[in-house]
Amino acid sequence: MTRPYIPTRANDPYGLIWFETRPRYLAGGGDPRRITQTLRAAGWHNLSDPDFPHVVLASPDRSHSLVLEPQPGPYGRWWRIHGRHEQRSWYSEFGANTPVEILGALTDALLEPVPEHTEDIWSQLTAAGWHYQRDEHGNEDASHPDGHLRLRRFADDALGFHWLAEATTERHERVWTGWLEDRMPPHLIAAFTKALASDEPVQRARADVPHLHLVTQEERGPQAEKLAAEHAARLKAVRATARKSRRAAAQSTPGVPAAIASAPRPAARR
Repeated sequence: MTRPYIPTRANDPYGLIWFETRPRYLAGGGDPRRITQTLRAAGWHNLSDPDFPHVVLASPDRSHSLVLEPQPGPYGRWWRIHGRHEQRSWYSEFGANTPVEILGALTDALLEPVPEHTEDIWSQLTAAGWHYQRDEHGNEDASHPDGHLRLRRFADDALGFHWLAEATTERHERVWTGWLEDRMPPHLIAAFTKALASDEPVQRARADVPHLHLVTQEERGPQAEKLAAEHAARLKAVRATARKSRRAAAQSTPGVPAAIASAPRPAARR
């Protein structure tokens, strides 16, 4: 039986006109499959309930999980990420309008080995022209030159230090926020911060942007075929890296046949 055509944003990037949009942090959420399909291509397990509007993914060793669960209103906790590092658990959450390109930098870092050296977070921002300050209590704060984006690390009596990224309008109305525990591995926060400071454009349709007057959209960005090809290439590269990692793990684990370790996982459909 032929599947009927049903209009849905899952058909993107086809059927829309795409524009290169700056600044990226005010461009809206974008396509969540930039994150979810990348994790699935890396072997994360899909634990979602097909009858409930959410996505639940867990890493192969169950040490990390991601939940995408739309909440009422644009400022709910749409993205929630749990992890464990060196016997310590950590948590982060992000609002609906958090660009997937920025959050995706953090989730991509979950798939990579922990680096020996992590670039200083505040140096990344000051190099991009952000204004940085620190008070006598150790609270730190950096603001984007345009005044619409801010990153803070501050102490809470109940929770200790944590991080808060916040994008706002010129009237200081919230566009999105991201909350990260300070006990997260530093390289994950650094990956998120680097993407936060990037001035690279992202691809958005007109209707995707929550505040059009705050962004600049070029006449035309890459269109459907190119965007789909770039996404497919990203997934292919992630699958290849995951297979290589499984083979390496099998070689160091007695009793695991190499053929099983290198067997391809089901492809994430676009």
